[in-house]
Amino acid sequence: MLNVLAADIIERFYAFMWPMLRISALMLTAPIFTQNAFNLRLRILMALVLTWLIYPLHRWPLIDPVSAQGLLQVFNQIAIGALMGLVLQIVVAAVVVAGQSISSAMGLSMANMIDPNLGNVPVVSQFLLLLASLVFVGFGGHAVLLGLVSESFYTLPMGTSVLNQAVFGRIVQWSAMMFLGALLMALPVMVFLLFINVGLGIVTRAAPSLNIFVVGFPAMILAGFLILILSMDVIGGRIDWLWTQGFGVLRDLTGVGHV
Repeated sequence: MLNVLAADIIERFYAFMWPMLRISALMLTAPIFTQNAFNLRLRILMALVLTWLIYPLHRWPLIDPVSAQGLLQVFNQIAIGALMGLVLQIVVAAVVVAGQSISSAMGLSMANMIDPNLGNVPVVSQFLLLLASLVFVGFGGHAVLLGLVSESFYTLPMGTSVLNQAVFGRIVQWSAMMFLGALLMALPVMVFLLFINVGLGIVTRAAPSLNIFVVGFPAMILAGFLILILSMDVIGGRIDWLWTQGFGVLRDLTGVGHV
């Protein structure tokens, strides 16, 4: 009787492990969930709860995870979960690049902060990351992401691999948004600062005795912050658009909404 019970527990553990792998990989790579405020215990607890909710909805194969086939499935499940999180991390990278561009144009390149998640990040990038996180949570991005991973078990069941040329090509194409999105966010500030730089150059040419370092740097920083405040509506709209595009790419890669 004990042997039968032990075998049944092992089988259920093997079946429970498959959704747990995909969800855990998502928790390690997705925005918001990778923040230090969302600590490891919360991630493990949320992964267990989500797995417990998803487990009864599907029939899971009984595969030995240490066999060749089992190791392949372990790798596939981790790859699917990590891919879903990394697609949205492109948006985070675009926000950081935009903040770095704005900081460089304003003359704040040296004013950096140590972000435990992203390393050495300019203060403007820190501010834009907070704004992006608020936008993400505001339109329910965390709930949409959890819904997508739940639906992905229907569109990408056990045995499905996402490591193919079409998926890699789509990810490379989407990764270009890291620079395009950053350009769209930083463009208003950088264009105005460019005109201010041209004006300062003309003033310096007309009055060579004027110290450009004394006048120029404070003027650039003050004007940069003023333009950044006036551009917040546009920047917020671009961030919202980037999150929407990211979820669209995620739906294309997982097949959710196309079945």
